[in-house]
Amino acid sequence: MSKYVFFILALSSISALALITIFIISRGAPIIGEVGFFDFVFGMTWAPGRGEYGIFPMIVGSVTVTLGAAALGVPIGICCSIFMTEFAPAALRNFFRPAIQLLAGIPSVVYGFWGLIFIVPLIREYLGGPGLSILAGAVILAIMILPTVISITEVSILALPPEYKAGAMALGLNHWQAIKTVLLPAAKSGIVAAVILGIGRAIGETMAVIMVLGNAVALPQSILDPVRTLTTNIGIEMGYASGTQSQALFATGIVLFAVIMLLNAAAQFITRKK
Repeated sequence: MSKYVFFILALSSISALALITIFIISRGAPIIGEVGFFDFVFGMTWAPGRGEYGIFPMIVGSVTVTLGAAALGVPIGICCSIFMTEFAPAALRNFFRPAIQLLAGIPSVVYGFWGLIFIVPLIREYLGGPGLSILAGAVILAIMILPTVISITEVSILALPPEYKAGAMALGLNHWQAIKTVLLPAAKSGIVAAVILGIGRAIGETMAVIMVLGNAVALPQSILDPVRTLTTNIGIEMGYASGTQSQALFATGIVLFAVIMLLNAAAQFITRKK
């Protein structure tokens, strides 16, 4: 009996995903058919008042901010994981783990408010530009993805058999050489999965980046330029959108949904590869 109960519960989760997918596609597909897929995805102008729905600048904004967050957050996250698993004493690990988990529990609006008060003025004063920029969004998202990257990478390293490091050091390698040449390559699949899930977390973030990106619908020329991402576009306009504009926002959600699903599928594939 319990087997069937758990099967129904699992099926309900899958059904919820299927219903969400059907709902988004049914609301957004008509405008894609009307505008044209390539004109919608690669169009340069977003002007609902004139009936122009091009999301390419927002795709570029999403990609640049996400890549910036990965470039900043992934190395720090991996280094933190190595420190906690291989160098930190037990007392220090017991302090760092709850602190890192606390980062995941902070509401995204708090990150955005902190970035607006501290990060944006620093960029404006020392690097120039309006401060509301790709760089500000990348810094905030880099902090937000740290718990994901650190936790999964740490678990991947701890899951390795202790004989790996013992054998490497028995062959004459020092501690760092054993980590670099044996442990990290052996945990590669888990680390890559952590990176992909962190990127998925970053590309799907809305509230924090609304506050620090500047939300300009234009192709950026540098990391100090303001941009608008796919998620911020939906978050800003959905409250008052109607008609074809609402359909265009749902179509934007289709593109975002497809990207996140591909990233999650890639993470699942990599983690199961070995």
